[in-house]
Amino acid sequence: MSNLLTDDFEPSSAAAWKQKIQFELHGEDYKTLLTSTNEGITIKPFYHSDDFEKLEIPVPNEDFIFCKHILITSEEAASKTALNSIKQGIKSLKFIVKKEFDFETVFSKLLNKEVDFQFEFSFFSPIFISELAEKLKNETVYFNIDIIGNLAKTGNWYKSFHDDFKNLESIIQKYPTNYCIAVHVDLYQNAGANTVQQVAYAISHVNEYLLKFGGEIANKIQFDFAIGSNYFFEISKLRAFRYLFNLVLNEYNTKAEPKVFAQPSLRNKTLFGTDLNNLLRSKTECSSAVFGGANTISIESNNSFFTNPIELKENDLNSFILLKEDSAQNSVTDSYYIESITKQIAEKALEIFKEIEKGGGFLSQLKEGTIQRKIKENAQKEQQQFDCGELVIVGANKYINETDTLKPNLSKNPFKEKKSHKTLIIPIIPKRLTEKLEQKKWRNET
Repeated sequence: MSNLLTDDFEPSSAAAWKQKIQFELHGEDYKTLLTSTNEGITIKPFYHSDDFEKLEIPVPNEDFIFCKHILITSEEAASKTALNSIKQGIKSLKFIVKKEFDFETVFSKLLNKEVDFQFEFSFFSPIFISELAEKLKNETVYFNIDIIGNLAKTGNWYKSFHDDFKNLESIIQKYPTNYCIAVHVDLYQNAGANTVQQVAYAISHVNEYLLKFGGEIANKIQFDFAIGSNYFFEISKLRAFRYLFNLVLNEYNTKAEPKVFAQPSLRNKTLFGTDLNNLLRSKTECSSAVFGGANTISIESNNSFFTNPIELKENDLNSFILLKEDSAQNSVTDSYYIESITKQIAEKALEIFKEIEKGGGFLSQLKEGTIQRKIKENAQKEQQQFDCGELVIVGANKYINETDTLKPNLSKNPFKEKKSHKTLIIPIIPKRLTEKLEQKKWRNET
């Protein structure tokens, strides 16, 4: 007698499964179970090897590392925080730089420790960056200069189109071993772009740099992605990007492993239940980044959108260490579902990329306002879905804790409108989905 617990089941084809589903639906068409997302991605009720097509996606050569953000307000304090983070096992430090600082003091005890140094500048000073590069010439450095991203975010160049590109070119030529350029895809996600748009804009954005400086600068670029809460779609997003970036580089007769910096999205973070809900969201998003193939993953404070970066708690660090160990034991590369989503995102993003190039390129469409309009349209769609409860953010529009108050978290009104200023183009503004609810609650509490 055969053993039902150990014998293999007879294989069934995809067609057989569809027939069975149709039978269970009492004759209803199988297609009634297909669903479509905002991006136009089709989700099926089951996935089968008959329909499986595996894409050749470049994977990172090295294991991912975690990154800690440090806002430089005091050089001594920044150096101390950095040193403590290194002792905790952090392998990447991202310095948030609002103005020129005394880097001799900051880095006096930080060199030769096998740590990556990342920078996020609020200004673009080629002289200061050159001096900093000399100090860190024996270290792995990411300057993350994104003059196009700054235009998209602020509406203006740092100085002018000509000066910004000229200054960036001088840094690239002078420091060829550093990662000088960044493509801040996180801006598009945090402003409301969907996964397909993010991938398309990442490719179009970087193509402007490739056209200007040539394919040889491909290995000097880091891509900053924000990771949302749609777990499998975020994994697929990063994989689709890697696939398309490789495709684009083929046109330049070059190859490079894309460096991906991933951080939790701001778009779904709330001022409600900050210590728990945002933390859980951030850790889930970091998990997506791990399996999506990110090189560096930010473990920044879950409430960083309304407070300065804070010291990482030991319990939080331990949870990320567990995530790293768990990722070594698991793989998503053979998931029919993820492969299907990856392929669809890549195909649709490639279509958008081609449309942008036909329309004159990414810079041209930014100046025309086309990119901004497309992002705004998707953001408004998501906002409507959130407002009616179709898109759920726990603690905000579902499972609400009525005792939550904003006052313990905030010392001043975070909803004051910023002063408008003259811009060359319409800036792309990040916006969280819960802001309208929070504004209402703030008014009621004050």
